[in-house]
Amino acid sequence: MAFTHTEIHKLFVCLILVAAFVSPLRLSAQNLSTPVAVQDDKRDSPSDPDKKSDFSNLRVEKLRVDGGAEIYTIFARLGKPDESGNFDGGELPLVSILRDTLGDNRAENDRFRYVWMLTYTRPSFLQRLTAFVPFFYLHASNKSRFGNEPPPPIADLSPPGKNGFNKLVITLLTKFILGELGFLAKAPVQQNSQNTSNYRKSAIAGALTVLSLYQEFHGEKLLSDDELKAIQAKLQLTGKSFGGHLSSDYLPRVYDKEIAKSIDTRGHNWELLRQYAESQGLYFEPLKMSDGTARQAIVWVAESDLLANKGKKFDGRFLNFKDPWSDTKLLNWKGYSEVRWFDADNRPVEPGTQNAQSKRLIPLALYGLDHPKIPIILVDFRNNANPKLRELSHRVLTDVIADTLSPVNIGDLPYFAARMFYNFLTGRRGADINQPSRLRSYEQLKLMILLDASLDAGFKNEIKRRVETESINPLENDMATEARIAKKQYENLIAYAKRPDGLAAKLGDDRREEMLRLKHGGKQQVLFSTAHLFSLGLYTHREKATPELNAAMDMRRQLEYHERVVRQVAYLSVLPEFDSDADALRRSLKFISENGNAAKAKTSASIARIFSLTRDDEMRLLCLAGLYRINNTAAKNALLAIYHKTDVPEQWRRQSAEYLKLALKEGQLISSSAAHAIAGIAEN
Repeated sequence: MAFTHTEIHKLFVCLILVAAFVSPLRLSAQNLSTPVAVQDDKRDSPSDPDKKSDFSNLRVEKLRVDGGAEIYTIFARLGKPDESGNFDGGELPLVSILRDTLGDNRAENDRFRYVWMLTYTRPSFLQRLTAFVPFFYLHASNKSRFGNEPPPPIADLSPPGKNGFNKLVITLLTKFILGELGFLAKAPVQQNSQNTSNYRKSAIAGALTVLSLYQEFHGEKLLSDDELKAIQAKLQLTGKSFGGHLSSDYLPRVYDKEIAKSIDTRGHNWELLRQYAESQGLYFEPLKMSDGTARQAIVWVAESDLLANKGKKFDGRFLNFKDPWSDTKLLNWKGYSEVRWFDADNRPVEPGTQNAQSKRLIPLALYGLDHPKIPIILVDFRNNANPKLRELSHRVLTDVIADTLSPVNIGDLPYFAARMFYNFLTGRRGADINQPSRLRSYEQLKLMILLDASLDAGFKNEIKRRVETESINPLENDMATEARIAKKQYENLIAYAKRPDGLAAKLGDDRREEMLRLKHGGKQQVLFSTAHLFSLGLYTHREKATPELNAAMDMRRQLEYHERVVRQVAYLSVLPEFDSDADALRRSLKFISENGNAAKAKTSASIARIFSLTRDDEMRLLCLAGLYRINNTAAKNALLAIYHKTDVPEQWRRQSAEYLKLALKEGQLISSSAAHAIAGIAEN
């Protein structure tokens, strides 16, 4: 396909912009030289469970809500504890989670609904206004009036797909309708949309970090590990395309995959940064949070090395800061520094150790270790503009191309060709530019500043000041304001939960919306969803709550819970009675055998697999009873397959035949071929 003259011109402009922003980032890699041993040979790992603290700087509070719900709030205890266990910095509420219990003590029918990051708030009028200004990348103001409104949730952990298409409609409106009206119409909307999205992503990243810290809490937990994993997996999926449509069955796998990826990334970046810093004669120090995980690291330079290495060639690749050996500012450094002690082999030791030497260390840069491929520089202690320019690079390039060139359709080949080329370069080389991982790294750093009592207070203030000057989102607030917002929004949330027309009423509406699936078939559900979509959320169909629908909702939730248990065991197990929670599995199989008429085909396949894996007679009997109870063709086909297997003991084949004949007599859903086979069995 030949490009027109206009398309060639656009492609050329796009490639020039790509080259202009990518080339300063120095993406190319080279082999690392052998590191100089400047630290103890016995180094910590990026995630060392043996280094965990007692996690006493976190506590959880539970509040019951009228209507059958509970709010769990995770508090950070700030500062250092005194002899009586009180923290001198007080407490700060961070994350609240709503659990819909239906008013009973049965965990199987519970459903998590909303997650609030209490530092996340509705913007002020000035913040909203500046968020619309194209190419305005400054933190203009803080929110000063907090009001009495409840905080906005960062996520609704509702059933998969509930709000999945709303974002798609907004995107289409922005791209295809406003785009045709030109730059002045599209650019402000695009700018506000990006700022709003990034602000929410930052809040989600903060909530994920808090939840991961709480997960390692040593003591009685109000939320189980499985529940915490499911919540974190859903939060991780909120920013991903079609993530809201993923079945709950896959949440444990999503969590495990993300954790494995994070551990691998941190380990890679830990070693890359350590080796490269030491190869240049610098000092590497990881910063561990209370769960024993290092999410950040600092690179230092010894003042005594500045004159000794003057004129030495410096390779700043991956370090991403300028040559310290030729920087006269460091020779007259007036900023923060620390005195550390080292032995003759340059290993850190306690102050005053015999034959040890003291060195004044000057911080050069602070890095996040969660960024793909390379460590991401978050703070440059000599040049605040360095991290901010990296933060801006991708954002400016995206806005210039999207707003100025205004590509609005799939036929605009030059834009898409240049964008693919740019994404390939930055993705392949791991450029530390604006990505979700950068937002996550900054939120992790803020929490480290807040929670780590081992860091010097002056150093924490220095880091905090520099981080706040690097913000490019007008919707963000500084950390002091966020603390005030969190306290006020927690008060507002509690007041909202106690009002009859507040959270209890909202929860009732959510339940009546959930009842839609119980009363209407697939076609009607699609019709109601379409009406909700094209009314931009103004219309939402809700059923009238009745005792019958409440009971059906309760039963449906329990069934979904037990189906998840069965499917998870079938996916992971080799011998269910030994490598899974056998009692929990039996309870789930028993529930399905009694109430599983509406169970899904996937559950039928999972039960059939468990039957083939287990050698436990009780479990096998429950499997057959469950396949009989489930009213779908997949269950009856599974029973028929068991009957026809020659390696299955005769007693189970006979039991399968009895269940098949009973199902045929009752008129259950059976395929014509299976019904014919069952009729033959009955005749024999």
